[in-house]
Amino acid sequence: MKVFFLYLMIIFYAIAGVYHFIKPNVYLKIMPPYLPNPLLLVQVSGVCETLFALMLIPESTRPLGAWLLIALLLAIFPANIQMAVNFSKANDPNLWVAIVRLPLQIALIWWAWIYTKG
Repeated sequence: MKVFFLYLMIIFYAIAGVYHFIKPNVYLKIMPPYLPNPLLLVQVSGVCETLFALMLIPESTRPLGAWLLIALLLAIFPANIQMAVNFSKANDPNLWVAIVRLPLQIALIWWAWIYTKG
């Protein structure tokens, strides 16, 4: 079962990483305004997400890939906060989605942490 969830995570992050290039505006909308060069940051995070997902495939790089995904999840947390702020200001009915994403980051970190042990 652990292997199934490993490959599910690989697919999840690889698709999400590629999506940064297919639909960058989705991510640009939630970039905190204080960060410079938002498009570059979206692209860099997309490359990182894809690369770190692929690092989970070989056993030799799996722990490092998992730790790097954890670091990435922490780095993008301000964008999740920004999404909630944006939705709140706009009275968006999907505010609940943005709020649920915040603690979901903890679950995603835990999921990656499982694979840090090699």
